[in-house]
This record gives sequence, structure tokens and C-alpha cells, in this order.
Amino acid sequence: MTFNPIGRRALGALALGGAAALMPGLIRPAAAATPDEIKKRGTINIGILTDYPPFGGIDENQKPAGYDADVAVLLAKALGVQLQLVPVTGPNRIPFLLTNKVDMLVATFGITEERAKQVLFSNPYSAFTTYILAPKSANIKGPDDLKGVRVGVARASTQDSALMAVAPKEIRVMRFDDDATTTQSIISGQVQAIGASSTVLAQLVNNYPQLQIEPKFTLRAQANGMAFRKQDEALRDWSNTFIASIVQNGELDRIHQRWFKAPMDPLPPMPQF
Repeated sequence: MTFNPIGRRALGALALGGAAALMPGLIRPAAAATPDEIKKRGTINIGILTDYPPFGGIDENQKPAGYDADVAVLLAKALGVQLQLVPVTGPNRIPFLLTNKVDMLVATFGITEERAKQVLFSNPYSAFTTYILAPKSANIKGPDDLKGVRVGVARASTQDSALMAVAPKEIRVMRFDDDATTTQSIISGQVQAIGASSTVLAQLVNNYPQLQIEPKFTLRAQANGMAFRKQDEALRDWSNTFIASIVQNGELDRIHQRWFKAPMDPLPPMPQF
């Protein structure tokens, strides 16, 4: 199976066209999720974050935009179907998938052993590192230094679980609905540190240099996969072939350079549990 690359202008047009289906009344539960059945239906519903730029955000027209949206556009193009982008959040990603509100997730979804008990994962299509972030003045070098510290994390995120795996009993964890509100919590001084990714770090450094936010220690190097219902092995297998194709033909690197202004590092291997 081969996939033809498409240009940025086509990517943008497809993303905007697919995003037109974001109105709740236009979103239909997925009838089936094999490649053949999706082609027959003519539409694929893909869950995507809109609160985690540049992986998943909103453009000036309030349409989904980012690395994940561009990957979803290419995927729908390769299948030859229309794209409906369905906004999801960190906590509701799995419920939306398991209740057939979406066919699959392209939603910066870290591949973990716990999640793999509920869903199927594709091979990694993106990756990043999560850290404990705090001002330069904060004397935090490791987990033991978090005793009594107010630490913010996005609820049900990989950084949440990674933090709890190493956190001392005396830590004061504050959970927020998403990464945007978690980030705002350290900007406002509501918390003293946050668990967040290299993407959030870049935003804080660029937009709030006066805060002098820096990584204190690594929580987890995260490989992200597309996610599917357990029975949808055929769609998972097709997606693995698709990912390999856009890596080989350079499309994934072009998407990465568009959003991160840097070449893409080699993708990590599929985690083994």
C-alpha cells in the first residue's frame, strides 16, 4: 500500500473542511472502524486535542490546528474519505473512543501499560519528554525535593501517573482539567511547580521569560501512538503502514518542521510491556 504526499495548502484546506464537522449536531457515532467500512461510509471521525499546541490547538479562525491535525488530514486523504475532527480532552479521550463517538484517536496519547489494557495503540508517530518544571530559584533536583511543594498536573495525563510513581507522601498535588490550565497555574503562582512536556516548557520560556522556568528533572520520555478500540486491529494495522509511509516519504518530518521549527528526531521504538 502506498500513500501520496500532499502539500501544505492542501493540508490546510482539508483541515478546515474537516473541522467544519465540529458542531455537535453533525457528529455521528462511528458505525464501524475497519478501513473498508470507513471507506464505504465515506467519513472518518478522529478524536483530537485542541488544548495542547503545537500538537493540538486552535487557529485564528477557531479551527483545530497542529501536528496531530495535519497527521489526521494525511490519514483521511490516504483512506480517501472526509475527515471529521472531534475535540477531546485528556480525561475523556478513552471514553469517547470506547463509546463510538470517534473511530480513533490522534491526540498526543502516551503509550503506557495501563492504557494498553483498554485500547490498542499504533506504533509511535510522535514523542516528547515530560519534566518537573519550576523557576530557576526553586531548589528542586529530584522527587524528594517535592515534599510540601504545590505541583500542578493535567488530570489523567502521563505526567500525572509518572509524578505519582515517584512523589513523596508530603507532596501537594493539584490536578487541572488540561495542560492549558495547568500552565496557567504556575504563571499565576497558584502552584510552585508543574509536571509538563518539553512543548509547555518552550511556551513558558518564549512567552514568560521573566518566570525563568526550567526543567528540574525528567519524569518520562513519552512515545505517542494513535489509539483504537480493542477489536479494531485491522484499522490499527493499516495505520501502522500509514505511519511507516509518511516517515519514509518525509511528510511526517515536514509536519514536524512546520510546527516545531526543527527536524524530527527518529521515532522511538514501540514500548514493550
